[in-house]
Amino acid sequence: MLASDSSLYFSVLAFLGAPRGVVPYLRQHLLDKTFQGLYHTDAFDRALLIPYFIVLVLLAGYGIHRYILVYLYYKHKDRRTSEPAAFFSDLPRITVQLPIFNEQYVVERLLDAVCKLKYPREKIDIQVLDDSTDETVDVARNLVERYAALGNPITYHHRTNRAGFKAGALAEGLKTSKGEFVAIFDADFTPPEDFLLRTIHHFTDPTIGMVQTRWTHINRNYSFLTQVEAILLDGHFVLEHSGRARSGVFFNFNGTAGVWRRATIDEAGGWQHDTLTEDTDLSYRAQLKGWKFIYLQDVECPAELPVEMTAFKTQQARWAKGLIQTGKKILPRVLRSDASFHTKVEAWYHLTANLSYPLMIVLSVLMLPAMIIRFYQGWFQMLFIDLPLFLASTFSISSFYLVSQRELFPKTWGRAFLYLPLLMALGIGLTITNTKAVIEALIGKESAFARTPKYKVESRKDKVAAAKYRKRLGWIPWIELLIGTYFALTVIYAFQNENYVTIPFLLLFVFGYWVTGLMSLLQGRFAGVALSSEAHTKPFPVGV
Repeated sequence: MLASDSSLYFSVLAFLGAPRGVVPYLRQHLLDKTFQGLYHTDAFDRALLIPYFIVLVLLAGYGIHRYILVYLYYKHKDRRTSEPAAFFSDLPRITVQLPIFNEQYVVERLLDAVCKLKYPREKIDIQVLDDSTDETVDVARNLVERYAALGNPITYHHRTNRAGFKAGALAEGLKTSKGEFVAIFDADFTPPEDFLLRTIHHFTDPTIGMVQTRWTHINRNYSFLTQVEAILLDGHFVLEHSGRARSGVFFNFNGTAGVWRRATIDEAGGWQHDTLTEDTDLSYRAQLKGWKFIYLQDVECPAELPVEMTAFKTQQARWAKGLIQTGKKILPRVLRSDASFHTKVEAWYHLTANLSYPLMIVLSVLMLPAMIIRFYQGWFQMLFIDLPLFLASTFSISSFYLVSQRELFPKTWGRAFLYLPLLMALGIGLTITNTKAVIEALIGKESAFARTPKYKVESRKDKVAAAKYRKRLGWIPWIELLIGTYFALTVIYAFQNENYVTIPFLLLFVFGYWVTGLMSLLQGRFAGVALSSEAHTKPFPVGV
């Protein structure tokens, strides 16, 4: 046995030994002042520790903000919106827009759900806004012809240039729309039959410009990954949206499962495509114009979650980049506006939240040298300075999402504890991908709208039908594995120096980077087991 292995072995034994050995251990490491004052920081140490603590404080700030959202959620629980203040005696006309791009596997499910919406046929028109470049064009066109022949007021609109991506498609559709109100559903959504009737009456208040509903998840139980994704989205739709809506500050339309007043879109400047989150951009411009938004937590709209790690990472990166782009564009206007101070602060935290990812990169780089320096400074400072900051920035994540599960599933929310380690690790594992996206947004690098592949995977018996939509892996998974290995070395160092308090946090970093890296590399490698690599040359069979 090597000397280093021996020291590690006996350190563990010393810590886990008989109870009578614990007190001497704690006295030696926490109360022994024999070497107090022998170590003094120099300029090099300060050059490392100053940015280390700045990053910790900033991350702790974003963590504390999560606690504030939970507080606002419960403080204003009496302001929960459920029933409309009044009802239309004569229902207004609604245009339903369905923007799609290469969605051959889910478009039939979407059209089937939308054509079943309960609303007077003479008061609704449905637009399929198709920017597809593959077999989806034939599939969607045939489906529209079929549903139109059955008496549904549905039309097909195909663009070949994709100018403005989704925002461009929505704007193009508005040119021929007839509705006073506009409902929008992405390709992976299946709105319930009563969706329009449960949302439209809230517009009897002429100041209401948009109504957003809560996403639910068709394939929540498909895998551990989809379970975690569902919990992440639940936190956003329960605590963030409700907390903001109930406290009267700005919140955003989520791009789908919502209804707009057409006049609000026009007055706010219409759909613009200079950010990847055109929904948040328009939301803030509309609210700056004085329009009010309503969030209906009780109205659910099911959608399909990404079943592959790279698809999930693509989605998260697009949102991260888009929010930073929107922050650069909109925050100066918000801060110069006559909105309340609370609204401005909340807008800042909302639109800059993804800056935490590059901060995590800096923390990752500084973790090991800072640990070494802090070890020589003594345990007392680590326990009373470093540990509270770590808890503020990390524990808030788990408690935030646990509260959302308790609100949604009061009888079974305890199951969420099983997913907490993967949830926290996954948040860490997204750091590389999202940091790249954030930096691109900060330096003004433009990129195309990267769609999230959908395969109509609803249960565990379903399989991913084609590899053609799968994203290329690139170099990021290898970087994630490398950084995970770096943190594994910090775990070994912490054991050898009996720095046990930091080990749980370090293991989260190891687990997070390794899981995201390995899942990205291994997806699609099990043809015939979980995935099928069959490439379809004909349109997906839809029974038309």
